[in-house]
This record gives sequence, C-alpha cells and structure tokens, in this order.
Amino acid sequence: MWRYLKRLLIGKPLKTLDEGSQHLSRGKALALLSSDALSSVAYGTEQITTALIAVGSVALWLQIPIALLVLVLLGAITLSYRQIIHAYPSGGGAYLVTSKNWGQTPGLVAGGSLLVDYMLTVAVSVTSGTAAITSAIPGIHKYSVPIAVLLVLLLTGINLRGVRESASFLTVPVYAFILMMTGMIAYGLYNIATGHVDFQAPSAVGTSFSGLSLVLVMRAFSSGSSSLTGVEAISNAVPNFKEPKAKNAAKTLVMMAIILAFFFGGVTFLSYWLGIRPSSEETVLAQIAEGVFGHGMLYYIFQVSTAAILAVAANTGFSAFPQLAFNLAKDKFMPHIYLDKGDRLGYSNGIISLALGSIVLIMIFHGSTEALIPLYAVGVFVPFTLSQSGMIIHWWREREGHWITKAVINFVGAAISAVLVLTLFALRFDNVWPYLVIMPVLLYVFFTIRGHYRKIGKQLRVLSKEPIKRHHYDGADVLILVSNLTKVTAEAVDYAKSIGDNVMALHVSFDSNPEREQRLSNEFKREFPDVRYVDVHTSYRSITVPALRFVDEISRGSKERNRSLTVLIPQFIPHASWQNALHNQNSLRLKAALATRDVTVATYYFHLAE
Repeated sequence: MWRYLKRLLIGKPLKTLDEGSQHLSRGKALALLSSDALSSVAYGTEQITTALIAVGSVALWLQIPIALLVLVLLGAITLSYRQIIHAYPSGGGAYLVTSKNWGQTPGLVAGGSLLVDYMLTVAVSVTSGTAAITSAIPGIHKYSVPIAVLLVLLLTGINLRGVRESASFLTVPVYAFILMMTGMIAYGLYNIATGHVDFQAPSAVGTSFSGLSLVLVMRAFSSGSSSLTGVEAISNAVPNFKEPKAKNAAKTLVMMAIILAFFFGGVTFLSYWLGIRPSSEETVLAQIAEGVFGHGMLYYIFQVSTAAILAVAANTGFSAFPQLAFNLAKDKFMPHIYLDKGDRLGYSNGIISLALGSIVLIMIFHGSTEALIPLYAVGVFVPFTLSQSGMIIHWWREREGHWITKAVINFVGAAISAVLVLTLFALRFDNVWPYLVIMPVLLYVFFTIRGHYRKIGKQLRVLSKEPIKRHHYDGADVLILVSNLTKVTAEAVDYAKSIGDNVMALHVSFDSNPEREQRLSNEFKREFPDVRYVDVHTSYRSITVPALRFVDEISRGSKERNRSLTVLIPQFIPHASWQNALHNQNSLRLKAALATRDVTVATYYFHLAE
C-alpha cells in the first residue's frame, strides 16, 4: 500500500538518463531560486522603518540613504556571486569558495551557516505566509503553527516530485507577484510624477533631529539588509541549470538582482513619499498598496500575490539545501545518504532533513517571523563575508583579466557584510546568540563524521600485495552482492568459498558513473579471477528490483540441479551503530525482499576496530 501511495504523491521513478530533462531554463530557475530574495521585499523596508520610528517619525527620511546603501551591497554581492558561478561552476557557492581559499574550517563555518540558514529560510517564509493568511482570516490565528507546518509538508511533497515540477508549480505565484509589484511601483511613480499624489512624508531628506546617531543608522541598515537573503541560492544550484550551466546561472542571478533592486528601491521610495509608518495592524507593503490602488479589487489581488510568494519563498531553501548537503557529503563531512538521488532525481534525503529542521524551528519560535529574522540575517552575512573575502584571495592567486577591479568589488561586499555581522552581534545579541552555540556543535559533528569515514576507509582498503586466504569446500551455490572492492568484499569471497564451490559476484551498476563501474569490474576480475562477476545494469538507482530478478533466475537454475542457493550480503559494523544503519539502507530493503524468496540469506559482517 505504501508503494502505491508513494507513486500517487511523488510520481513514477525517473531514469538516471532523464536527468537532463529535469534541468532548468532561465525562466523556471528564476521562479524556483529567486522567490526567497524577491519575497523579502515584503518585510525589508518595514524592518528599516520599524528601527527608525523608535526615535520619531522625523527619522523616516533616513530610509532613502539606507536603501541606497543596501543597493550598493546588493550590487557588490551580485557581482561577487556572478564571479563565483564562473570560477566554481560545480555548485557549492560560499562553502566551496571559502574552503578553497580560506581553508577547511572557515569553509565549514560558511557551509554550516548556510545549512541552518536554509532551514531558517523555510521557517521565516512559511511563518510570513501564514501571518498573511491569518491576517485575512483572523479566526484561524490560533492555528498559526499547525498551518505553517502543513505548508512545509506541502512544499516537501512538491519538491520530492522533482526540480522541474516544483519549478512549474512556482511559476504562477512568483510571476504574479512580479507583475503586481511592477504595476504598483510604476503606477505609484506615475501618480507622483503627474502630481496626483501629494508629498506626505513627515520630514524632508536631510532634516536634522536629536536622535540621529551611527547606532540608529547601523541598526536600521542591518535590519533592512534582510532583503538580500536568498541572493546566494543560485550559486549553490548551478548544476540544476541547462547547458551552458554557468552562463545561464549567471544571467539568472543578474535578472533576479535587477528585479530585486527595482522592487526594494521602489517600495522604499513610495514608503517615504506616502509617509507610511509601521503598524501592528497592517504591513508597510499593504499600506503602500492601499495608497496606490485604493481599497478596491487591485488591492486584494496584490495582497493575495504577496501572501502566495511569501508562502512559496521557502522553496529556495528546498532547492539549495540538498545541493549544499551533497557537496558536504562528497567531502565526507555529512553522511553519504545525502549523495543519493531519489526516484525523481532529487536529493530526497536532503529535502526531508530540511523539512524536519524547519518544522522544529517553527515550533521553537512559535511561528514568530520577527524572532527569526536577525538570526536569519547572521546566517547569510557570515557566508557572504567569507566567500567575498575568499574571492579576493582567488583573484590574487589567479591574476587573470581585470582581477584588480574584481577584487575591489569583492572587498566592498566583504567589508560591508563584515560590518553588518558585527552590528548584528552588537545590537541584536539577544536574537543572534544561538549562532554562537549552533556553529561549534555543527563543526564538531562535521569533523566527527569526517574522522569516522577516514577510519573506515583506512580499514577497508584492499592491498593487492596482501595474500588473501582461500579455502575450497564442496557445497551450495553462493551469490555475493558486491557494491565496491574493499576488505569486506575480499573476506566475504573467502567465506563464500568456505560454504560453496560455485561462487558468483553480482554488482548492480547505475548510469551516473560508467567509468567507475568499468574500473570496478576490471579490478574485481583481476583480484578474483576464479569468481564469476556479473554486472546488472539499472536506470533507476535502486539495487532491489534488478538483484531480485537475478536471484530468481539463479534460484531456478539451482533447483534444476538440486542445489541450494545462498545470497551473501557483505556488510561492516563500524563503531557508531547509527552510521551502520545509514550505510546499509539498500541492504536492509533487499534483505526484506529476499526473505519472500525460497533462498537462504546470509550476512557476512566485517568488524571494524575502534
């Protein structure tokens, strides 16, 4: 029943060779990867005005120069990540850049920050969308947390169906928001230019007031910079683009930055001109929409489009988190299950982990967007600082075409980002202190996993110079399942020969790495020339079905010759029992399926030393 339910919710499995059809065009990538950045316009200007109004409405004119400074930072970050996309087209973004140029530990700080930040992206976006829904229907406000959790589960299901389907789903809300925002800003500016809307700001730009200070400016600037969250997502997801991947990703990034700059600048200017003040009853963006459109149909359509993009903005995290987890797992800092692709060619384990982490955050913070945003900003600007300063080192090392100009751009972005991080810790410490606890814990986990894999790799290596004991006994047919050539495999072959005189090795190969499969075949035949090696190919990244078919064929032949068949599954027991379960998911599924066959199933366990 679970299998049919899974097919209904997720869809039929895709072949590995179908991966190209899942890659994104620039139009769909813009919808999939920019929703977080574009949706932050809904609260970026409001964060600035909320910080400024604390000293009086006369201070609201400061939102204009602060917005210009945010746009300068946006330009530096965009140019920097455009450079990163071309210099490091394999994805990984800030993690890869920082690791290559600053070293392993700073790279893990950047990677760990982004992992947590993508969880916060989902939590902030979903809680913001929930707030928009409960504002329209006040009677359901007490159900905010369950509604937010339900939205996360809905987005999880959509993303498990694959990159292409999730992008198609997001196209309507994202482009509807772009259309409505463009219309509102253009119509508002037209009314101002034609004199249909009077100047309503409480004070002119440059008006002095008693509460003006650097602390006020930096507090408002750090709050408004939350509009830049999500800009880095495209650099992490370059492998999801159609060819030429780097070129398409870079163009999509520039498109997103131009749209974001227009929206943020336009909204901030309209907020100032219309004299908008932050209110607990109505958002700044809603007040601007009412001032431009009135309280008619266009106003309600605008509100619906805003709520929709806030709800789906979480999808940026669902796109970027699994790819980042893949890069960390490839470097052995996260469990290898994050390397596996699911039935729909997405990194399903990463998607599910992100969903669970986001749900936990929503419950801890009780669905409060305001409590999450400062921590959210730190998680973004620490990797911004590390990656852009890392690019300065990259250009100094490479010294290729206009490298001084590129390094200056990176320096501007790195300096402003570093100042923002220091400001957030100095002025919003009550909100961001968890970062100082989370990061050391993550680093400890990363290095523990890396050390674990190194110990396993050292003990599993097969050295051809070492003689392997070989015994010969008469007995049953024995089929060994082989995933790679390690010490476990070597000793399992020896054990198989001790219980049977006809030993075969079965390997299930995938489309993803044919060179590796051929190399394994050659090495196995060289190491064990007297064992028949069979390679069964599958296009669906699962060993269970092809292995069962082969077992059925061999089993029939064994019965005809009045011989029993033993299927031997080599496994190792590492010193961490949880890691054993993660390593052997495929084996556990296969053992359960083989139990229904009329064969003997045995497991050869190789015990690793502590």
